[in-house]
Amino acid sequence: MASNKDLAIKTERLTLRPFKKSDLEAMMAYHALPEVQRYLDWKARDRVEVESALQSMVKQNRLTRPGDTIHLAVVEDDSEAVIGQIALRWTDATAGQAEVRFIFNPEFRRQGYASEAVSAVIGLGFESFNFHRIFAICAGKNQASARLLKKLGMRLEAHYREHALFQGEWDEELHFAILDREWKRSEKVKEFPQAKGKTTISSPMVA
Repeated sequence: MASNKDLAIKTERLTLRPFKKSDLEAMMAYHALPEVQRYLDWKARDRVEVESALQSMVKQNRLTRPGDTIHLAVVEDDSEAVIGQIALRWTDATAGQAEVRFIFNPEFRRQGYASEAVSAVIGLGFESFNFHRIFAICAGKNQASARLLKKLGMRLEAHYREHALFQGEWDEELHFAILDREWKRSEKVKEFPQAKGKTTISSPMVA
């Protein structure tokens, strides 16, 4: 299973790279928003909590065993602003499975950035880490994420209705997945070795 702490992914308009401690303010800009928090596993994220999470994410930059996660900051090339984050977690070695998770700043919505970035990470999982199946879970009310996952070719495998109470409300989950042989792209992701062992992965944009 490949790994590289200096991993960077280049798409047409974005750079996906490991997090830095200096990304705190950018993370706070969207983690503090109610419209973002409503779809997270937690409902409160003050500065101390976000800083603690960031410190952990900075260290999580390799996939060497099941349970490992790569956290990547999504950077808009033109502004050099961190507009969101994506995580790829290795969940099962025998079955070759991984989970993709993502959060984006609503200020940058409706520009295709989420589709572009998530597509690149799914491609990374299949083509660089050789996963067999990649899945994603989103809240039943999060139709924007559901549409994005369907657009990328992931199929809805399960819809769990009122399966749990979360902060006094019934929680619903949508489970999406795609297999390696189902992943279709107009151009394969290619790796280009860089100086000092850095690896840059170039990916075409998905509109």
